Amino acid sequence: MKKGTLIFLKLFIGLLLCSIGTVMTINGNLGLQPWDVFHQGLSKMMNITMGQASIIVSAIVIIVDYIAGEKIGWGTISNMLVIGTFMDILMLNHLLPVFNSIVLRVISIIIGMLLMSIGSYMYIGAGLGSGPRDGLMVALTKKTKKSVLIVRTFIELSVLALGYIMGGSAGIGTVIMVSLIGYFIQIVFKIFKFDVNKVDHRFINDDIKLMKDIVLKKSA
Repeated sequence: MKKGTLIFLKLFIGLLLCSIGTVMTINGNLGLQPWDVFHQGLSKMMNITMGQASIIVSAIVIIVDYIAGEKIGWGTISNMLVIGTFMDILMLNHLLPVFNSIVLRVISIIIGMLLMSIGSYMYIGAGLGSGPRDGLMVALTKKTKKSVLIVRTFIELSVLALGYIMGGSAGIGTVIMVSLIGYFIQIVFKIFKFDVNKVDHRFINDDIKLMKDIVLKKSA
């Protein structure tokens, strides 16, 4: 029980850091990450918050992941609900600063990417499943037999284009984040000596199977 509590605590702290980092990149107001350009465009089109748009998109992506044969974890579901909810709490209550200085806005984006990278390390390290968008990347890589680089680039350019058409903000900040976020994640993972390939994820179907086994054992 104690171990399980610590795992979920690590998961939610990681998701909170991802939420704070995302909002800091948004508050930089120099252009958003590709997925956030899409979320912002969708929020304008549907007259909803960015957090709500993030949750809707995540839910659709999770369904696509499941249909494509990817396993869904509690971390996947939590990623969908927690990040969007925390984003709205932070943004609607103006809990994080917005800067006018171009230098401070760039710094805000850089700190945001750092927090997102640390958050990714924590929530992936919890071993409760990857995020919906990472699952989509893996699913398309398996289906198309193309490299991760090609698939990820295709996905990011697609959501960026769609989001921009719908009214999302793209700019120099978008270029900065697309160019550097991979390096930030790589550096953070190296600092914590974290190998994502060695994470043994626990998925929802594993818990369902465990519950069935317990019930069958008790009834035997």
